[in-house]
Amino acid sequence: MIGTTMILSHRYKFIFIKTNKTAGTSLEIALSKYCGERDVITPISPEDERIRRELGCRGPQNCPIPFSQYTLRDWGRRVFLGKKLQFYNHMGAREIKRFVSEGVWDEYFKFCFERNPWDRVVSRYYWVLQNEPNLSISDFIKHGGADMNKKRGFQLYTVGGKIVVDKVALYENLDQELEEIAIRLGLPEKPVLPQAKSGYRKDRRHYSDLLSDEDKAVVSRLFAEEIAYLGYEY
Repeated sequence: MIGTTMILSHRYKFIFIKTNKTAGTSLEIALSKYCGERDVITPISPEDERIRRELGCRGPQNCPIPFSQYTLRDWGRRVFLGKKLQFYNHMGAREIKRFVSEGVWDEYFKFCFERNPWDRVVSRYYWVLQNEPNLSISDFIKHGGADMNKKRGFQLYTVGGKIVVDKVALYENLDQELEEIAIRLGLPEKPVLPQAKSGYRKDRRHYSDLLSDEDKAVVSRLFAEEIAYLGYEY
């Protein structure tokens, strides 16, 4: 749990939970533009931090967890292991809820983005392909189940299988969702997303042209909860 993104804005009273392969880094950069001095902004990669600086947005700040939120176990790890608790990248709702006040959790607008699981897996595959150029998509899906499960978003915005955020926005409707979120939060304009972590995927074919029936079935099983809750169809 001790680690290195999420954004917690006291200025606009929102908590953004970052899921994987949903333009999360670009969203973080865009949203950090509206953060104030007290807001929590967790670190991203050095390359993406450079983009954030060039755009004049706030960088990482206020990441350490306040000591007032420590349990006895947390204090034990702090004293004997020298480990300090921090807000970190891809931090989930369960942990965030533990380290903010009940008033903040109940009052602030909590949101994240989710993506069609089959499309998401294909996107993840092309990300991995940069370092494993001979890996086929079927082998990635067949042997990469653990990897894909680690990159799921469902556990990040649920507790005990129940959705605990106020909005699970759809990546497929990104532009419209951002407009509605901007209005809901009272932002001065709709956030403009920079092109962070882009350009690694050259093959832009639809996922249905890339996945075999077996691939489809494996993904359907691994992401059954997202599919059921959000009504995704192949």
